[in-house]
Amino acid sequence: MKRLHAQYGDAVNFVAVHTARGHRQLPREEVLPTLLHFAERFAKLPFTVALDDDGSLAAAYATEGTPHWIALEGGQVARSIYGSQENAQTRLEYWLEELVAGDGPEPGEG
Repeated sequence: MKRLHAQYGDAVNFVAVHTARGHRQLPREEVLPTLLHFAERFAKLPFTVALDDDGSLAAAYATEGTPHWIALEGGQVARSIYGSQENAQTRLEYWLEELVAGDGPEPGEG
């Protein structure tokens, strides 16, 4: 995601979401310090990282696991790509290239 952000970050807003969906739910005050340490100091992520501490965001977008790429346009899901599917990152990169080049579908057209 850091590489994709470096390549497309001027045109696309990237947000990583850490979710508890499918895992043991821990209190926010236990998760947040570790998440912040990882994002800011270890991985040095150059984009926003959010905490979905009860898994409701992941459930709302019907994620299948991690990583799961959700692309929103105008607040609507434009692409949903489960990261463990074959060629998932390649499909995501092709879509980003089309989006940035302006050759892709209009928002909401899939």
